[in-house]
Amino acid sequence: MRSIALRIFAVCALATIWTLLWGRFTVPNIVLGAVVAVVIMVLLPLPPVPVQGRVHPWSVLQLLGLFGWYLVASSVQLMWLAIKPGPPPQTGVLRVPLNIKSDLVLVLASSITTLIPGSIVLEIDQVRRILYCHVIDVGNARSVERFYHQAAQVERLLIAAFERDSEWQPVGGSA
Repeated sequence: MRSIALRIFAVCALATIWTLLWGRFTVPNIVLGAVVAVVIMVLLPLPPVPVQGRVHPWSVLQLLGLFGWYLVASSVQLMWLAIKPGPPPQTGVLRVPLNIKSDLVLVLASSITTLIPGSIVLEIDQVRRILYCHVIDVGNARSVERFYHQAAQVERLLIAAFERDSEWQPVGGSA
């Protein structure tokens, strides 16, 4: 039952993206989007991703609130860096080790980090659980520390929302 619900959700999500790309919510666009979504899911199936534990709504809401705050704050910082007089900011690649267990949550962490203005994930070391991030402002220790603090907060909330130790069990067996 759960796999059927996930497939229906995936078809609806792909059909919605198709309709948004066309820019008009019409019946033919929605139907064609659903047909394209089904064809994609049949011809290009993805391997199953093991999902464990429970979703904790309060932690998810906190994560969304923090993400929204970082979107606004980082956008303002980038705006200031773009218009302030002087040389352009120093950029660099920072290594962010994570304690995330699930590959799915690791990808979610990298997506959130990339969506926050001023940073982009260049590489994910899946084995060692490290993100390599290009960061726009690394000109002083305070800026670097702010980025690491931001990454730690996102990691803490992702773990609280999706993979608490009391509920985590490795795939295919007991802990």
